[in-house]
Amino acid sequence: MNNSRIVLHKAAEILENVSPVLEDEVVCAYISPFLEQKQLLLDFSLCYGTPVYVFDEDVLLERAVQFTTVFAQEIPGIRAFFAMKSNNHPAVAKSLVEFGLGLDVSSGLELETALGTGCRHILFSGPGKAEAELDLAVANAEAVTVLIDSFGELERLEGVARLRDVVVRAGVRLTTEEKGMWRKFGIPLAELENFMTRAENFKHIRLCGLQFHTSWNLTPSSQVSFLIRLGKRLAALKGQQAKNIEFLDIGGGYWPSRGEWLHFSATPKGRITQMALPDIRQPERYRYPAEPLEIFAREIGQTLRQHIFPYINCEVFTEPGRWLINDSMHIILTVVDKKAEDLVIVDGGTNIVGWERFETDYFPVINLSNPSLVERNCFIFGSLCTPHDVWGYNYFGDGIEPGDILMVPSQGAYTYSLRQSFIKPLAPVFPLKS
Repeated sequence: MNNSRIVLHKAAEILENVSPVLEDEVVCAYISPFLEQKQLLLDFSLCYGTPVYVFDEDVLLERAVQFTTVFAQEIPGIRAFFAMKSNNHPAVAKSLVEFGLGLDVSSGLELETALGTGCRHILFSGPGKAEAELDLAVANAEAVTVLIDSFGELERLEGVARLRDVVVRAGVRLTTEEKGMWRKFGIPLAELENFMTRAENFKHIRLCGLQFHTSWNLTPSSQVSFLIRLGKRLAALKGQQAKNIEFLDIGGGYWPSRGEWLHFSATPKGRITQMALPDIRQPERYRYPAEPLEIFAREIGQTLRQHIFPYINCEVFTEPGRWLINDSMHIILTVVDKKAEDLVIVDGGTNIVGWERFETDYFPVINLSNPSLVERNCFIFGSLCTPHDVWGYNYFGDGIEPGDILMVPSQGAYTYSLRQSFIKPLAPVFPLKS
């Protein structure tokens, strides 16, 4: 079978598979609490104007309590570090530091913000750290643990630390996929023993930890499978090398249990359909469910006890980002123009979320000025000079008119930190106060 036939055969298989539909009752149950807050949110928009980010600190701290409680029941002593790349607003980091979490940063810019919160437990991860970034970490070695990404970075860190005559606490990142794009991160698992041996020659680095990360985890299967692989490698380590490991950082990537909500165009069938028929738009919503947090904690905890702890006695770190912040920020917009019954323009562009998110990801748009649990068809466009500036294709309400206040909920993760100065100003952030 030639390549064209293989492609057509695979495409036919995809078109026959139906993605799970997101039911109306699930969406209505999700938006009902926001409708109960309608007046509070309308007053908020009146006070601060639009477009604006709403920061709900109470929800953030509720998520922090839930996360730490659930994981501590399965993995006593586990320590959580908020992944700042998911939302780099200083108030978010400060709130979580005051709660008791550490911070996970992946740039010198994030490290400066983290240090500014007074945080004393910071993990510095990420590939390609510049010498100035390493120097900032070394200068604050009492608060920062560097997660080394490569053999080259090991040598660069030693050089920077030698100049300051400081011993740096460090771990090494392990790549979870030796092929493809994710090999960008960390060293291959097979190189672990070699890396640890090399690090023993450097007097200014105390290598005492391991880290790995898998992303977009709807289930714990990727984390569990890598822990099993890691256990086999740990069993082969020399005795002293195993004893030197003080912490294991299992990364983050936990998906909120609501799951991933998508437009038709983002499903496998939808992508193929739109390549053939680019103007088609299916009104259906789809959902890929995620396991509850309790399942993640239980399965990861069991795997640690069975495959890791027999070989090393260590603390466990984890780096939740999306799971903590996702539901703690929302966006409020105002309708400025109604060009047709099925097309309105709002005052905020999608530059405030940084990418064309809503062409693929589904989030309900709620008309707070004229609310309803009925979803009506309407193109909701932003005010940027590009046709890709779309907030949604529907709204919940009994009508929509200029001056109406709209809400796009759960925009805390990978929106604020991806915002960009493109054509229109960025939206400010203000706290929601009952």
